[in-house]
Amino acid sequence: LLTKMVSTTVCSPSVTKRLCFLLFALALVFPALLWAAEIEVSNPQVMASDDGYVLSADFKFEFNQRLEEAVTKGVVLYFVAEFELTKPRWYWLEEKAVSRSQTYRLSYHALTRQYRVSTGGLHQSFATLNDALLVFSHIRSWLVIDKNDKSVHLGGPYQAALRLRLDLNQLPRPFQITALGNKEWSLGSDWKLWQATLPALPVVDAK
Repeated sequence: LLTKMVSTTVCSPSVTKRLCFLLFALALVFPALLWAAEIEVSNPQVMASDDGYVLSADFKFEFNQRLEEAVTKGVVLYFVAEFELTKPRWYWLEEKAVSRSQTYRLSYHALTRQYRVSTGGLHQSFATLNDALLVFSHIRSWLVIDKNDKSVHLGGPYQAALRLRLDLNQLPRPFQITALGNKEWSLGSDWKLWQATLPALPVVDAK
């Protein structure tokens, strides 16, 4: 439990620098508390679009045998991508401007022998597990800030944060107990932080 707390707290955009320093110091004294990230986040970008600001990013991970067996035996796995945008303030805690999440539901249908990924109202079927995993290994054009959202402004700087994790809380109850503290079920990333400056949105010509 303490290991999980360190993993999800260190470098979280909502944590002050002093607390982050203390947690890192604790991890140095007790290396066993470090929770290794099994998912690597790379190339995160927030870009302007006609609908607002969209996010693209890549996630690199290996799907171990235990998880693969669980899926093929009918266990549905839920992966959650989480995005946050905060505004640093020297006089107080960071101001959280945006918080978004998107859930990917991974399942296997024995009758059709196909893997299925569902997110929102979109459903896609694939012949292989690797093809299904590509859906949330490469996120493209995820709308994270609507063009009418008044909580953000042009420019910045903002601090953006992104992570992807297997949501153990959505597993069937027996599997939740099995997964507790089990390394084979601990598939997730640390928060990926970067400085983001919001560009101007495209101008839509009135007709």
